[in-house]
Amino acid sequence: MSLWSDAGKAARFDPAGRGGARSAASDRLVDWTRERFDLGAEDTVVVTENARALPGFPPRETVVGFWTADGTRHHYRVFKRIEDVAPDDLPPAWLKPSLAWDGFDCDCC
Repeated sequence: MSLWSDAGKAARFDPAGRGGARSAASDRLVDWTRERFDLGAEDTVVVTENARALPGFPPRETVVGFWTADGTRHHYRVFKRIEDVAPDDLPPAWLKPSLAWDGFDCDCC
């Protein structure tokens, strides 16, 4: 059996064993983000899920980043697994300018 065959694919490339549900949830989140912030096809949207081990943080967080056609990077976090994120968890559209990120802008970093 080849490493690239479909047999056993979920077990090899999805250690959490969530299979297509995770991929479908990620695709939904990309679609919701495009709709909410009026993004075009040329804008890039990336979704990741991170495990957190720091005290006081939820065990999982979903981070969504998007770049608009003018090159501005935006991002937001939802303190849930990708599969648990709902449209109501996304920031409101009017908050888009405050989601822009141009690097670190503090004295400590």
